[in-house]
Amino acid sequence: MNFQNAERPAILGGLPIRPEGPPGWPRTDPQVEMAIRNLLATGDWGRYHGPHVPELCRRLAEYQNVEHVLPCSSGTVAVELALRGVGVVEKDEVILAGYDFKANFQNILCLRATPVLVDVDSSTWQLDCEKLSTAITGRTKAILISHLHGGFVDAPKVRQIADSQGIPVIEDICQCPGAMLYGRRAGNWGDVSVLSFGGSKLLTAGRGGAVITPRTDIAERIKRYVHRGNDAYPLSEAQAAIVRPQIDQLDYLNGCRREFVEKLTSKLSDQTGLKALQRPSENLLSAYYKVGFQYFAVEFQDMPRSLFIAALQAEGIAFDSGFRGLHLIHASRRFVAGDELIQASRADSGMLTLHHPVLLEGEDAISEVVAAIEKVRKYAVEIHSAHLTQ
Repeated sequence: MNFQNAERPAILGGLPIRPEGPPGWPRTDPQVEMAIRNLLATGDWGRYHGPHVPELCRRLAEYQNVEHVLPCSSGTVAVELALRGVGVVEKDEVILAGYDFKANFQNILCLRATPVLVDVDSSTWQLDCEKLSTAITGRTKAILISHLHGGFVDAPKVRQIADSQGIPVIEDICQCPGAMLYGRRAGNWGDVSVLSFGGSKLLTAGRGGAVITPRTDIAERIKRYVHRGNDAYPLSEAQAAIVRPQIDQLDYLNGCRREFVEKLTSKLSDQTGLKALQRPSENLLSAYYKVGFQYFAVEFQDMPRSLFIAALQAEGIAFDSGFRGLHLIHASRRFVAGDELIQASRADSGMLTLHHPVLLEGEDAISEVVAAIEKVRKYAVEIHSAHLTQ
């Protein structure tokens, strides 16, 4: 790309830096294509019971070093099953971050339990462990932690607090399969953990998920709930066959994504207005389903985040907002909050996320992302003014 020919922002009528737009997902994968051909040849794609679901469970158990893998129809269902597996029932309390995926909150309500919201850390916008102990009551039945946007909850600290109180931990690794925290794979800090194979995920079959746990009692509770003559929340043979070869590539591709993010954040380190939630380090190796940034509008001439995102998307760069603060989109009678959730509100309004497909591209893609941000910064006043007059 000749950046000089694309100097004026696309949102103001200039040429986009990536006229072809962001890369698609899932990517072309010869091993997945072979799996699909084999499904057609054998007819396994239409079977209730075949070799692929058991083989996927075996491979996931080996990869995660856990005894029990229970496949299911989505990551959202996986969270519900994990909650049921640890014994959450009506009037129990489940602690989670005030900034988290909406379905995690709603799954707690589905069991007629109460979400207890804890604020997030001001630097990482992950669950603030310093506020965790004060949220625990006699009705606390579980702590649900989600590692989001390339960042990590302090899982060792959560584990220490939970163990001291005899409370099980549910670890949501839907955004970070294969990540490593302090020498332990993400998903191995929880008493039970959940995976998603949704269409945008790093391991994808369009839909699907899994629950993993080292605890037989949790696995048995889940089995009793889902087995009703057949499996109430099944993963299909076709989905399992598609996910299976992706596991073999996951560590390598995660390494590629980390290398991209390290180079990108290094190039952005001298710029103001964007602060990476988590940079790769020796002890924290993310999988980067999303790359999260804190956005500071004052450094972009007070350009609203929504307009900043629109300007970057016009350049063909897949930036977006994050989740909503759970306390801002649900009636206060539906949850308990220990404080004002100030940082969760800041995450709600200030989170930026870069979608992962571009992270498997090369140096030119890094330069394109940086150039798009610099272009929007340079023309921030004009972009903002044009938006105000519309």
